[in-house]
Amino acid sequence: MDQRTREFVEFMVRCDVLTFGDFTAKSGRQTPYFVNAGRYRTGAQVAELGRFYAATITDAFGDDVDVLFGPAYKGIPLAVTTSIALAEHHGRDVGFCFDRKEAKDHGEGGQLVGHPLADGDRVVIVEDVTTAGTSIRATLPLLRASADVEVVGLVVGVDRRERGTRDDVSALDELAGEYGLRTVAIATIDDVVEHLRHHDVDGRRVLSDDDLERIAAYRRSYGVA
Repeated sequence: MDQRTREFVEFMVRCDVLTFGDFTAKSGRQTPYFVNAGRYRTGAQVAELGRFYAATITDAFGDDVDVLFGPAYKGIPLAVTTSIALAEHHGRDVGFCFDRKEAKDHGEGGQLVGHPLADGDRVVIVEDVTTAGTSIRATLPLLRASADVEVVGLVVGVDRRERGTRDDVSALDELAGEYGLRTVAIATIDDVVEHLRHHDVDGRRVLSDDDLERIAAYRRSYGVA
């Protein structure tokens, strides 16, 4: 685990984005931890978040990115703040766009907002967290219907490392193989556990022994190695 990953885990804890307890995931599963990107609530937090994503994208893709795409709704501020961080900290001025939940039939019309996608654009999708990959499977046809773009990658804040349709492959790895794109996570649930098991955050123990046991049980039921 590198320093950026450790800092990102602690950043999520400080922002109350990464929490532990009893939650119901979108899938309907009872989960002992939850990642809620809607709790990034200040300009400073969102700016810091963009820097984490921008550094990860630069390491993974270098200059091979023309457009960032943020699926509505939580992906929208992610795409915006990451594009700003790429310009300010990495000298890369890339476009960003996002989708509406429903196509607009007045004004400029259409379902996409922001950078107009063009043939040959290399697109990286930015998401907060991935569990089953459902939103990405809905996003890719939308992008490819807009122009002959190359979707080169998907970057997520946290990979929950849960199974896809096969027991031995995570949903994120399954997306990579299915669509021929590179998938990258700033942190995985295993990184979270490894770091917080041994480190306090601002003098506070974040993961209790009970939390660790319940996460381990959850991973045995739904996770991949």
